[in-house]
Amino acid sequence: MIWLSNSTLARLRDQLQARGRRPSVVPQPGKSEEAVELDQVVAEYGPLCDAMYLMMSADGTVSTEERDLLRGALRNLSTDSIRSAHMEAMLERAEKRIGSDGRDATMKSVVNALNNDPARAEVAFVLAAAMAFADSAIADEENETLNTFADSLGIDEARANELLDAVEADLRNQAAEGG
Repeated sequence: MIWLSNSTLARLRDQLQARGRRPSVVPQPGKSEEAVELDQVVAEYGPLCDAMYLMMSADGTVSTEERDLLRGALRNLSTDSIRSAHMEAMLERAEKRIGSDGRDATMKSVVNALNNDPARAEVAFVLAAAMAFADSAIADEENETLNTFADSLGIDEARANELLDAVEADLRNQAAEGG
């Protein structure tokens, strides 16, 4: 099974934490503690989850391995603070959103959420790239989605290639280590 190495996830997590601010969420009166907690998780990790889901569904199929990769990435990025129920809620939200709003509108929403935060934008791009590599072949739809992410997030071609090279190197190292 494809998995991002702990060192890559730690680097991405550190990149997120170094940016220093978290999205603010104003709790609505009468909302349960559980609902407020989910709102906070979605504010922080929802765009990253949506970016990964856009990629994993780009070829029209969503595999168990891709779902596992998404869950593992979110667990590691959050230092295991996201509960499984919240991950499932974000996955369902992403799936419904793409189904109702379409891929283009969902992509635009993800880009809008990340555009003013270059660190999170690069993390989302790397996670989407890792998702594209999850089945060892990048479909045309996945390549197009990656290009759209890079262009829309303002990641120039040279930087996008650096980030993609790092993902490929990570996967090669993982394969060489047997895992």
